[in-house]
Amino acid sequence: MEDYLVKAMAYDGFVRAYAMNATQTVDQAQRNHDTWNTSSAALGRTLVGALLLGSTVKGEDTITVRVEGDGPAGAIIVTSDGSGSVKGYIQNPHVSLPLNEQGKLDVSGAVGTRGMFSVTKDLGLKEPFSGQTPIVSGEIGADFTYYLAVSEQIPSSVGLSVLVDTDDSIKTAGGFMIQMMPGASEEVVNALEERLQHLPNISAMLDEGKAPEEILDFIFADETVAILDEMPVQFQCDCSKERFAAGLISLGAQEIQEMIEEDHGAEAVCSFCGNKYYFSEQDLVELKKEAAEES
Repeated sequence: MEDYLVKAMAYDGFVRAYAMNATQTVDQAQRNHDTWNTSSAALGRTLVGALLLGSTVKGEDTITVRVEGDGPAGAIIVTSDGSGSVKGYIQNPHVSLPLNEQGKLDVSGAVGTRGMFSVTKDLGLKEPFSGQTPIVSGEIGADFTYYLAVSEQIPSSVGLSVLVDTDDSIKTAGGFMIQMMPGASEEVVNALEERLQHLPNISAMLDEGKAPEEILDFIFADETVAILDEMPVQFQCDCSKERFAAGLISLGAQEIQEMIEEDHGAEAVCSFCGNKYYFSEQDLVELKKEAAEES
């Protein structure tokens, strides 16, 4: 099944809903970064959450999520856009912790329970919008939920799930986001809270072959769900040798000269996808000329 996200409305437009299968997307990230199981779950949940948030902005606009906790996984940085593309990395990909008391991957143990959760939205305006909240659980889903309630004043429920196989590959990954619109009644809020308390694990539902639409049908029970849009999602990095060359030029002619003298070349590695770009000594000589002209 191809990865995709659905956008929907329910309860006469008073509830906005999103659900997604992102198994291949998260599996691509796992292979790019060689993440071990607990790091895979932490990075995967952040990728899914960022895609859900990214689906609320327009095509070229971007959202960057930073989860900077005090756990051994270190910082998690993920950027998504309004067209369903996402890229991201985790500072320490090799974290594998014992299962928690519920017998599940200990994402909170990897991320930590103290630190900051921040979101930066670049909507093509002069200044990007930024908001941040304290990490409240380190389980990622609850941290997205808390951020939306406090920083954006949108009562929401975000569920994120990653099922990691015994060989560290991703068996299933996906999630949902339910948001209350102004005017939603207490009855609607209470009914949804009751349903969400009894919702099976999303990755288990995906493992059974359920589609995102079926997950929303389960959440809303007998209520009519109007599907508004369907969008493919994928891990996609926009790095290039040209972008890294521009970065080298910005370092200045002196620093490039030191690279020429000491290493006779340079290798740049993209943090988001792991791609490597090699610059020969001659490449650096050309970049040094450009840097000198710009200074």
